[in-house]
Amino acid sequence: MDSIYKIIDVVGTSKTSWEDAAKNAVETAGKSLEDLRVGEIVKLDLVIEKAKVVAYRARVNISFKYRA
Repeated sequence: MDSIYKIIDVVGTSKTSWEDAAKNAVETAGKSLEDLRVGEIVKLDLVIEKAKVVAYRARVNISFKYRA
């Protein structure tokens, strides 16, 4: 059976790593969306304050099954 998927763009943050930032993005999206399928990291960046890294950010495209 053919399926249709919707893709959304979310940004997760973490004080420890990009991996945790991506995980936070997916897990938070999963609280309000059903049937998540694939996540793609599209951008990594970080927040710098007083010459120190204070947060990591991961932009993730997440696909989920579209139900009409």
